[in-house]
Amino acid sequence: MNATIEKFGYPATLIVDHAHWVVLLRPAQPTLGSLVLAAKSDATAFGQLDPAAHAELAVITAAIERALAAAVAYEKINYLMLMLVDPHVHFHVIPRYQGERSGEGITVSDAAWGKPPALGDARALDAAEQARLVAWLKGYWPD
Repeated sequence: MNATIEKFGYPATLIVDHAHWVVLLRPAQPTLGSLVLAAKSDATAFGQLDPAAHAELAVITAAIERALAAAVAYEKINYLMLMLVDPHVHFHVIPRYQGERSGEGITVSDAAWGKPPALGDARALDAAEQARLVAWLKGYWPD
């Protein structure tokens, strides 16, 4: 796994492992159910990815959207490909909703609803909270 994947807590934050991508719980939650969708390759530009990785992306995003709809009933979903600090291809997947959502005893409000997500104001999770949310979200994932 590349350094970007490891920075986001792999393997502890792993929800789903695909051939070209991993879906990770985002350790800091701007909204409940926030994820990192990271390419396994060492590519640092989206266009550098293998065509098979692009094809797999369609399957993964559909699964993400189904799982998060069931888990947090989001109203919108943001896929942010920022790559300003962490160089390898990855998206921050932020489910958006008015108000707050709860799961596994953790409640997070969408403080920036109607605007770009407030990534800097995200709720940092400790290791136990991360483990609970990983297990909870895995339960919504298709087999």
